Amino acid sequence: MPEFSEENARALLALATFIGAAALPFLFRLAFGRRRRKGRSRAFVSVALALGRRRRLVLLRTAGAERLLLLGEKSDLAVEADVAAAAPPPAEEPQEPSQLQGLFPLGLVSLFAGVAVGTLCGAFRLALDAAGRLRSSIPDWFADRPLLGVAIMAAGAALAAGLAAFLVRRFVPAAVGSGIPHVESVIDGDEPPSPPLLLPVKFVGGLLAIGAGLALGREGPSVQMGATLAHQFGRYFRYDWRDQQSLLAAGAGAGLAAAFNAPLAGAAFVLEELLRRFDMRHATIALGASVGAISVVRLMDGPTPELSVATHYQTGTLDVPLGLALGAAMGLASLAYNRAILGALDIADRSRWPAETKAALVGAGVGAIGFLAPDLVGGGDNLTQKTLDGAFALDALPLVFALRFTLGVVSYAAGTPGGLFAPLLALGAEIGLFFGLLIAGLFIPGEDAQAMGMKFALIGMAAFFAAVVRAPLTGMILITEMTDNSELLLPMLAACFSAMAIAAVCRNEPIYDALKDRSARLARRAET
Repeated sequence: MPEFSEENARALLALATFIGAAALPFLFRLAFGRRRRKGRSRAFVSVALALGRRRRLVLLRTAGAERLLLLGEKSDLAVEADVAAAAPPPAEEPQEPSQLQGLFPLGLVSLFAGVAVGTLCGAFRLALDAAGRLRSSIPDWFADRPLLGVAIMAAGAALAAGLAAFLVRRFVPAAVGSGIPHVESVIDGDEPPSPPLLLPVKFVGGLLAIGAGLALGREGPSVQMGATLAHQFGRYFRYDWRDQQSLLAAGAGAGLAAAFNAPLAGAAFVLEELLRRFDMRHATIALGASVGAISVVRLMDGPTPELSVATHYQTGTLDVPLGLALGAAMGLASLAYNRAILGALDIADRSRWPAETKAALVGAGVGAIGFLAPDLVGGGDNLTQKTLDGAFALDALPLVFALRFTLGVVSYAAGTPGGLFAPLLALGAEIGLFFGLLIAGLFIPGEDAQAMGMKFALIGMAAFFAAVVRAPLTGMILITEMTDNSELLLPMLAACFSAMAIAAVCRNEPIYDALKDRSARLARRAET
C-alpha cells in the first residue's frame, strides 16, 4: 500500500473543502429560506397623455404619498396621480438599517464565498507556478541549440499572449488588464458586475499571459475572479445591492489574500482601497472571506511566507530619516511609472493593429528575453526574492530596473489579463536595494552595505506600493505578511508617508483611479 504523505493529505483536505464549499450554501439556503424583501406595497398607475412630442416623468415623494407627474414640454399642464396609497406620515425619518441586522448569516455566506474564492485562486496560483517552472526549464533543454530555443520560446509566448487577448476581446472585454479598476467601478455603481463567464476567461487568459512570461501579476486576476465569484453568492441568496456590494468587495480582498498568502492585507485592501470606509459590517464580511480563502490556500500550498528574508532586521538610528529620503525618491518614481502605464495604453489604443497581433508581438519579445534571462520575465516573484537576498550588484541594478520597468509597462498595454501589484513590488525592491547600497557605500563607511541594501529593499516595496496605489496600510501589512518581518514598520511608515506626500504634491493620481477614469472616458467616447 503506498505511503500516505503530507502532500496527499493536503490534496484530500483541499478536495473535501471544495466539496463542502459547494454544498454548504445550498444547505444554508435550505435552513434559512429565501430572503423576503420588505417594503411598502406599491400600486402603479399608467398615465397616457399627449402633451407634445417629448414628455417627462417625475416622481415626487411627499410625507403622505408618492406622486407621479407627467410633464409636457410644450404645455404648462401637469397631470399627477397617486402612486401609493396615502399612509399615515411617519413620526420620524426612517433610520438606516442596523449593522447587526442579518450580519451572522451574511458573515457565514462570506466565509463560504471565501472558501470558493480560495479554491479557485489557489488553483490559479498552482497552475501559474507549474507554467513558470516549465518556462524556466526550456533554456536548459535547448542549451546546446540556443537559436532554436529562442525561436520556440518566442513563438510559444506569442501564441499564448495572442490567444489570451482573443479570449478577452471575444468573450469578456472587462477581463482585460488588472481588473481592479473594473471592480472599483462596479462597487461605485458606474459599471454592471461581471458575468460568470469572466471566471474561465480570466483564469485561462491570465494563465496564458503570465505563464508565457509577460511581466504581470497574478493578484489582478485573483481579485477580479474573487469579486465575481463572491457576487454570485450574493445573487444566489437574493441579497440586496448593499450586501451584494459588500460580498463583491470581500471576494476581491479574498482573491488578494489568496494571491499573496496574506489574509490581513486582503481585508485591509477591501476597507482602504475598494470601499474606503471602515465599519463593523464591512470589516466582518471582509475578514470572513479572507479567512475562508487563506485556509484553503494554505491547505493547498502550505503556510510558508511568500518571500523569505535572511534575517529579521532591527530598526537603526538612521533608518527613519533615510526612510523619509527613500520615500521621496519613490514618490518621484511613481510619477514616472503611472504616466508610463497610461501612456503605453494610449499608444496601444491608437494603433490600428488587432489586439491579438499587438499581444503576440509583445509575447514574442518577452519569450526571447525569457530564454536569455529567465528570472527577468514573468510576475517577478523570483526577481523580488533575489533582490531581497542582495543578489544584484550596485552597477547591475539600473539595467535590471530599466528592463523590468519597460517590460511591465509594455506587458500591461498588451491587452491581456494580468495585474500590477507583483511587478511594482519588484521595482520597489530594486530601488530600495540600490538606495541602501549607495548610501552605505558613500556616506556610512564600515556599515554592512549588503545588509543595509537588503533592509531598504524591504522598505522600498512598501513605499513604492504606497506611492503608486495610494494605499499605505495595505502596502505595509502586505509586505509584513509576505516576509514575516515586522521589525521595520517604523521606517516603512516614514517611507510611505514621504512617498505619498511627494506623489500628492506632484498631483500623481493613484494608478487604479487613473485607470478607472480612463475607462470611463473611453466608454463615453464610444457612446458619442
